[in-house]
Amino acid sequence: MPYKVKVIKDLCIGAASCVALAPLAFELDDEGKAIVLDSVSESTDDELLDGAKSCPTDAIIVEDDTGKQIWPEK
Repeated sequence: MPYKVKVIKDLCIGAASCVALAPLAFELDDEGKAIVLDSVSESTDDELLDGAKSCPTDAIIVEDDTGKQIWPEK
């Protein structure tokens, strides 16, 4: 899995679109904020990118294996 993801919790509003599109990568915690699951490696890069792109606040950062930010685009 070359893509790495992280959630900026301060930006997350709990829309859960990431959970719907990549349920092995994301879930909502007790505060209703997205978190990255240990099973994230079972998701495809396309699922991770789709989940990140679905976030209305761009709270999910996607980086490639070199650390270059793929999403949101800079």
